Amino acid sequence: MYRHLTIFSRRILTNHNLVSATIFHHQVNPLNPKSNGFSFFRCLSFYPMQRRAPDPDDPTNLMKEDGVSLCSQMWIENFREPDRIVTNLTSYIRRFELWVLAYQKVYADETGTYIPRSAIQKSALEDLLALRNAVLDDRFKWGARLQFFIKSPRDKTDYESLSKRKIKAILTTTQPAPFQDKIVQEVLFMILEPIYESRFSQKSYAFRPGRNAHTVLRVIRRNFAGYLWYIKGDLSTVLDGMKVGLVINALMRDVRDKKVIDLVKSALVTPVITSQVDEGEKKKKTKRKYQKKRVLAEDEPKPDPYWLESFFGFAPEEAEKLPKWGHCGILSPLLANICLDELDRWMERKIKEFYRPSKSDVIWNSPEGEAEQGNTSWPEFVPTSGPDKTRKMDYVRYGGHILIGIRGPRADAATLRKQLIEFVDQRYMLKLDNESLPIEHITKGIMFLDHVLCRRVVYPTLRYTATGGKIISEKGVGTLLSVTASLKQCIKQFRKLNFLKGDRDPDPQPCFRMFHATQAHTNAQMNKFLLAMVEWYRYADNRKKIVNFCSYIIRGSLAKLYAAKYKLRSRAKVYKIGARNLGRPLKEKKGQSPDYQNLLRMGLVESIDGLLFTRMSLVPEADYTPFPGNWRPDHEKALIEYIRLDDPKTLEEQRSCIREQGLVSPQDYVSMLVWNYKRNAIAMDQLSLVKSSGSNIQNDQQLLSSSNHENYEDKTKEEEESEGLHVARI
Repeated sequence: MYRHLTIFSRRILTNHNLVSATIFHHQVNPLNPKSNGFSFFRCLSFYPMQRRAPDPDDPTNLMKEDGVSLCSQMWIENFREPDRIVTNLTSYIRRFELWVLAYQKVYADETGTYIPRSAIQKSALEDLLALRNAVLDDRFKWGARLQFFIKSPRDKTDYESLSKRKIKAILTTTQPAPFQDKIVQEVLFMILEPIYESRFSQKSYAFRPGRNAHTVLRVIRRNFAGYLWYIKGDLSTVLDGMKVGLVINALMRDVRDKKVIDLVKSALVTPVITSQVDEGEKKKKTKRKYQKKRVLAEDEPKPDPYWLESFFGFAPEEAEKLPKWGHCGILSPLLANICLDELDRWMERKIKEFYRPSKSDVIWNSPEGEAEQGNTSWPEFVPTSGPDKTRKMDYVRYGGHILIGIRGPRADAATLRKQLIEFVDQRYMLKLDNESLPIEHITKGIMFLDHVLCRRVVYPTLRYTATGGKIISEKGVGTLLSVTASLKQCIKQFRKLNFLKGDRDPDPQPCFRMFHATQAHTNAQMNKFLLAMVEWYRYADNRKKIVNFCSYIIRGSLAKLYAAKYKLRSRAKVYKIGARNLGRPLKEKKGQSPDYQNLLRMGLVESIDGLLFTRMSLVPEADYTPFPGNWRPDHEKALIEYIRLDDPKTLEEQRSCIREQGLVSPQDYVSMLVWNYKRNAIAMDQLSLVKSSGSNIQNDQQLLSSSNHENYEDKTKEEEESEGLHVARI
């Protein structure tokens, strides 16, 4: 018993040097148990117990800051100094908050549900910490198949008890990207994206936050008016893959961190195992048996609904290809933009070199193109009269597709094409020819993002004031850039989705994939699809016409489906029973009244929404909202404004501006009221001071200076007036 007591005392007092376990053992008298207990508790009261030091390897102790605030800090730092070369990124990789945030994102993608940080299990945090340490210690390998630091929450496989046949199948067949690879990709993406988003050119719009195909169409409508020659190039082979050396060299122009460079390089170099089935080994087609519908698990993400899957089928050619480089995953689009950013910078220099203004031309009087473009009622109006024209060029890139507009002779366009072919060959080792970079005139129509760019000649009446003050009206000649949706491409996409057949006279086909769905569910799905189509063609001049055509195809497809499902023989009979928008029930239940409104009021039937946009008058007009020339996404505007307000120079400028105008800031005004109230016990009326004239402002300054006179008698009059009176009102 006394031996146990001695050991217990040693554990308690292990951090104290004054009393050791042996001394404590000698103080214990085995013949007097009362004194033993008294001396023991007296020792405990004399030497207080210290708290256990926090474990540095405990994952919960490493989460000191919110991951979102850490990402915001990274964005602010990079936008404040966009041209600096980044050298120390390993410190961000060590931050466990970023790994937890990456885990939350990947978990949401895997399971379809968001998990808060407080709900993450401790075992998952420990595995996540092991993954972070493996990345820092160079023990992490891309594309692992059997050994994982952390597994997906949906992966219930016990890899230690697998048979040899299953292990061979896992090692030799195509497998989805491991869960731990996605987490590492997400961490690298959160670190690299703010660095390069502050450096990217404003001419690229694909795979970037806040920019999409609609942004490109609006930029083209505003900036490409008046261009005669267009060069349309396809560099999408770059998205299929590039040499590792070219990618690493492009990455090292701005990032010089060895850990990040090695991780990206290993992701590009590590081979991806893909299984290819030989034609002789293909199994013979067998008769398909009835398969019972599989019920999804709770943690299993639901597949895309039919309307969303159909809308994805409408993706234009420029947006179909998504880069997938090795094991980079979501890093691939960012790396593609990093490599192609050099092309954007080269084109920006060519735009400045090509610009030659003309004094007789009324537009583009500045290199930035901020001057008014002809008639202000039409922002895209460009006058075409006059022998001298301003030579100008513009450029946009969406993914691997480029569009260059040139105002000038065709020879200039041919010269630029030759220089572009040489540049792409030198930088990207990509062989292009004149056929891959065709030069087309605006009168033939330029296809880009499933929209046709063409020119409309207009003859407006131009009014201006002469030198004598006389208003002169003249008949002018100008052009409008028309951005119209391609009906041919729309028919092609519908044919690909099996909604119709035929080109000249398209005939709707029944949508048999919705055969087993109810009428209400089918109509709801197609209404969502139509709303997505209306939004996609938002900036097309022929928005009404193209959406009305889509509504006709979908309505005809559903009518044929309902005719086959309810055995109504023809579309005419379906329209007769279900109305033009197919909003009335086509099948009546036995034993119920045929009055649909009464059944709906009693809740005995499901409400059926009719199809939208069944008439052209119901389709909204095209969106012609003016697009600013120096447009930036909302998040970049907020970052730039925050950095500007956080700069001390801005605050000083605001103070000097208010001081020059003789105003009093709200903070100084309130402090003046409080001080005078405390000193004189008089509550000064706020309205009287606000409505006072310039003489009262001088009195206020005297009151404020007199309140500080007791502590600052040595200050001059100029220092008293300039101290604490004016603060900027932001």
